[in-house]
Amino acid sequence: MTSDPRLMDAGADNDERAAEAALRPKSLQDFVGQRKVCEQLELVLHAAKGRGTAPDHILLAGPPGLGKTTLSMIIAAEMGMPIRITSGPAIQHAGDLAAILSSLTEGEVLFLDEIHRMSRPAEEMLYMAMEDYRVDVIVGKGPGATAIPLELPPFTLVGATTRSGLLPAPLRDRFGFTGHMEFYETADLVQVAHRSARLLGVEIESQGAAEIASRSRGTPRIVNRLLRRVRDFAEVRGDGRVTLDAARAALEVYEVDERGLDRLDRAVLGALLRLFNGGPVGLSTLAVAIGEETDTVEEVAEPFLVRQGLLARTPRGRIATAAAWAHLGLAMPATAFGAGLPSQPGLFGDESRGG
Repeated sequence: MTSDPRLMDAGADNDERAAEAALRPKSLQDFVGQRKVCEQLELVLHAAKGRGTAPDHILLAGPPGLGKTTLSMIIAAEMGMPIRITSGPAIQHAGDLAAILSSLTEGEVLFLDEIHRMSRPAEEMLYMAMEDYRVDVIVGKGPGATAIPLELPPFTLVGATTRSGLLPAPLRDRFGFTGHMEFYETADLVQVAHRSARLLGVEIESQGAAEIASRSRGTPRIVNRLLRRVRDFAEVRGDGRVTLDAARAALEVYEVDERGLDRLDRAVLGALLRLFNGGPVGLSTLAVAIGEETDTVEEVAEPFLVRQGLLARTPRGRIATAAAWAHLGLAMPATAFGAGLPSQPGLFGDESRGG
């Protein structure tokens, strides 16, 4: 067994999405966490069903791995309607979007993942489709081009984005409801671990579930991923049960520490502390020091380290906090940047634990 560089990445590829399909809840009652968003969605959907109309268009915003795709499928299931799934990067031309919209049936749910990455021509076509249930299809080129209006049946667009700030205001304003997804509490992640273990046919103890949940960065997708890896370890080197000892031993093999940091996270912190005395240091210099691309450091490692209060971005460069020195078990020298200042707790708990 070796460390998977994507183990603690909240994103997912097609293979993992297929593995997740069997673990997705099918109703709002089964959905764990995001209580406020679920309550608001329940009101929107039940009101639409009572009127016999399609629900307003829905935007789900938040970091990856928190359940936006799952909620879109639940919306379709609650309404008793089919769902069409596509993504912003797949729609490069207005014609691509027109082909999808023209094939929708009345009441169908269109899930558009990564909606902020859709091309501008398609985005402008979507404005009219969302508001007037109509698109204008351009036939021909040049002076002889003709716009043919095409009426669409009422449908519900569910857009998902990890960067809502990139959505233009005219598009955001056309969504009748926006749900903001938050990172999960450890108690909710424990429920996710128990539910997923039951669906996978894995016997799991409460302490084992809590250990996995506390290292999962507040993200259900990471809970499920770690659970599958701990299950593998328990089946090969144990009796198949996910206990506290099995979870700790497995996550040590996969280089996930008690706070949820993986190999890449510790490499960033280690270089920052040992080579640059805690900073400040530029992003490109830090990336070269650990042999990674700058995008990998900035987009994969830094967001979690900042949320945990271990690293800070400043105009002068990246700096480590007192909590980073303590987490790696290093004495903070008096010459280090920020020496003498109190450390800050992380997003998911105190300085010693992720939960």
